[in-house]
Amino acid sequence: MIKELVKKMYRKLRSVYHKLKFYYSVNWTKTLYFNFKKFPFQTAKKLPVFFYGKVYFQSIQGEIIINGPIKTAMIGFGQQFEIEIKSKGIAQLSLYGKLTFNGYAHMGKDVILYVGQNADCEFGYMSCLGSSVKVICTHKLFIGDWSRIGHESQIMDTNFHPMINTLTGEQYPLKGPIYIGSYNAFSNRISIMPNTRTPDFCVVASNSLCNKDYTSFGSNILLGGIPVKLLKNNYSRDWENEKEPLMKYLIVQL
Repeated sequence: MIKELVKKMYRKLRSVYHKLKFYYSVNWTKTLYFNFKKFPFQTAKKLPVFFYGKVYFQSIQGEIIINGPIKTAMIGFGQQFEIEIKSKGIAQLSLYGKLTFNGYAHMGKDVILYVGQNADCEFGYMSCLGSSVKVICTHKLFIGDWSRIGHESQIMDTNFHPMINTLTGEQYPLKGPIYIGSYNAFSNRISIMPNTRTPDFCVVASNSLCNKDYTSFGSNILLGGIPVKLLKNNYSRDWENEKEPLMKYLIVQL
């Protein structure tokens, strides 16, 4: 009898501890400021966007849209969901253009997200950026539902500098849209460059370079290399067995 009471008390104390730990991890100043600055009051009071840890706002003058029912903490910026628990404190949000979320989305620690003037950046339902991912959107970026970008990867829809053919004088395009299909699994340290387009149910191996349209390969494929090439067919992350655990782990319940 006493043993059961002790166990029950321990579980309650552990639950209180984890709740306090979670509330302490939230950057309440940035969370409150961002939500009430960017949303109508009826939306802002639900606090749909949570910031965790240190984050620098270079600018938040752009537009943010959340499609679907508004829930508390449905967008997490700096969220803890990987092995890394320490932050470098370099997270940065630069919002000049349009940023759209189609439901829940999650970003790990030390993410740098830049959405330039007149740029359009869109995240699908349950899409995810791992820790230390850098996103530079100056034109058009779309990430499909359930697609996940591994840590230390970079997504850039611009070459930053104008390049020319020194023989003909032809100028190469500076920017190009990026479309990442649904149910994509990008491993770590991948570079996703202008004009990348991936099909649904695609896996990309570590340390790869993506820079063109791969949809002709079809779905359920493994890509890899510098630049990327088709490595394997009939290959996919086991989404049906991962969906429920991911939702339980990533969606904040308050």
